[in-house]
Amino acid sequence: MIFEPVRPFVPGGYQIKWATDPWEVAGAMALRRDVFCAEQGLFDASDRDAIDDVATPIVALSSFVVATDAVVGTVRIHEEAPGVWWGSRLAVAQSHRRVGALGASLIRLAVSSAHARGCTRFLAHVQAQNGPLFRRLRWRTLEEIELRGHPHLKMEADLAFYPPFETPQIGFLALTRRAA
Repeated sequence: MIFEPVRPFVPGGYQIKWATDPWEVAGAMALRRDVFCAEQGLFDASDRDAIDDVATPIVALSSFVVATDAVVGTVRIHEEAPGVWWGSRLAVAQSHRRVGALGASLIRLAVSSAHARGCTRFLAHVQAQNGPLFRRLRWRTLEEIELRGHPHLKMEADLAFYPPFETPQIGFLALTRRAA
């Protein structure tokens, strides 16, 4: 008897929100380790730095029907100076990258929630291969740089494209397309 391979369950929607529960924060850190240490080799054992002490982690949560079950995407934001915010460490679990919309949804909540808190300028260092995504989301390149031996872009978001979002602890549902 031959069995067809079973495709992993990929939900059609994800909750995008600030990480408010300890398991969400832990899941964000674990995902960052998976992506930036194990997969990309940008860091050895941990990518944690001093920014984590002041940053707000944002997560994409997958769910089975009504209960969330795993952190499958993350980004962090912090205010560097009054009105100047940064986003960093955007990561989506490898098994959820082909879903579509998760990275864009995390970026949307990051910028819109900072905008609601007085952000007048939102910046990020973006891996060069992700530049096209950010440009589609109304970001402009300020300069090309190298970080940790890899090409990056210093980019700035067009805040007019990101209306203030007042309830990031609740977040929003991001409906996604399913990949073939």
